[in-house]
Amino acid sequence: MRMTALGRLGPEFDDFVRGSAPSLIRTAALLVGDRAEAEDLVQTALLRTGGHWSRARHAPTAYARRVLVNLAKDGWRNRSRRPRTLSSRSFPEPVADATEENLLLRDELLGALAELPSRQRAVLVLRFLEDLPAVEVARIVGCSEGTVRSQTHHALGRMRTILARIQATSQSTEVNHVQ
Repeated sequence: MRMTALGRLGPEFDDFVRGSAPSLIRTAALLVGDRAEAEDLVQTALLRTGGHWSRARHAPTAYARRVLVNLAKDGWRNRSRRPRTLSSRSFPEPVADATEENLLLRDELLGALAELPSRQRAVLVLRFLEDLPAVEVARIVGCSEGTVRSQTHHALGRMRTILARIQATSQSTEVNHVQ
């Protein structure tokens, strides 16, 4: 019955779904680390957005992102564990002209992102990959703008530390293979 109600939302909602789904899937994949789980979260987020369309229609992408972040946080609480390791295979858009070095760097960045606490990961994904201003991220994550800035600062510092460790491990492995 709910799907029938959503089907009656009209072309405006249909256009929103078609236009926003790829971006929402990418965001969800970065938040949870698994493409299939990301698609499930996006489907749920879109259903909830459609269910509140009269409220959400004025800023549907922002509404859906907030629902998505909340669903991801709920999932982490329910499973009481961190997301799976992120990898480039989890993402819908392949990099056509990427070099091997760029693909390795991408995997390193995704691995470092997966090690961050959920709020820091959400802040980085929304600020830098979705290119949202701090005030919008604060609304989506449910905190103050100052907290977004603080979480961004701490997350970037943690990413530097993690990436340095990953690169040191990688160089150590390369030296062992050469010997």
